[in-house]
Amino acid sequence: MKRSTEVEQLSRSGDHLHLLQSVQSLNTNHPPPTKDWTEVSVRPSYEGTVRRAVVQLEETLSKEMKKLVAESELKMVQQYAVDVILDPDTAYPYLILSNDGKQVRPGKVKKNLPDDPERFSDCTCVLGKQSFFSGRFYFEVQVKRKTEWTLGVARESINRKGSITGSPLNGLWLILLRNGKEYTAGTDPSVLLSLKSPPQKVGVFVDYEEGLVSFYDVDAAALIYSFTGCSFTEKLFPFLSPRYGGKNSAPLIISPVRVN
Repeated sequence: MKRSTEVEQLSRSGDHLHLLQSVQSLNTNHPPPTKDWTEVSVRPSYEGTVRRAVVQLEETLSKEMKKLVAESELKMVQQYAVDVILDPDTAYPYLILSNDGKQVRPGKVKKNLPDDPERFSDCTCVLGKQSFFSGRFYFEVQVKRKTEWTLGVARESINRKGSITGSPLNGLWLILLRNGKEYTAGTDPSVLLSLKSPPQKVGVFVDYEEGLVSFYDVDAAALIYSFTGCSFTEKLFPFLSPRYGGKNSAPLIISPVRVN
């Protein structure tokens, strides 16, 4: 009962650093016999450092504590939410954007649009209008009812004419869904992701200086995948691809960020 009360008090705390420092002391069921935790430090201003500390802590946490830490981490990155609006000047000609720039879905008819340098000619994707050259930013995308999609960020100099291979070497930090069930990270070679359940909303977080791009299952408050040790030297843009239509005709939707 005492442990349950302490967990409940921590869950209402807005002090994320205190939470991360406290979770070990609450884990009385499986205390680590040999781990020296004096070397674990947390700098609250760097989310990448917090993530590494969390990975170390997770080795000894109960299921209850793991969930609490994951929820705290998601709340932390959600503080950097930005208002993403899609840029029609970059959109592949077959894509259909909503008037408010918050939704994109695949279409069947190619629009007669100027082939400007900014526009993708062969990739079914679109960038956000906003660019980021420093600091941290976060946005969420609703992906439910989709059987295929691609999400992440792209550097400004990405190739916009011809086919694109999604990998950091090509200026893309992405995760992908294919065939309704195959989740992968856009690395070279690609990494197959094992998820407990299909995410309905995906959060994308970037820490420019830390060289970090992380993806979250928002409803489950679970980390999906992180690119770490990235070296950013250009502006970064949100990147969305709803892929092709048919059974996959539902839109990708930029969702307002709600911190519980």
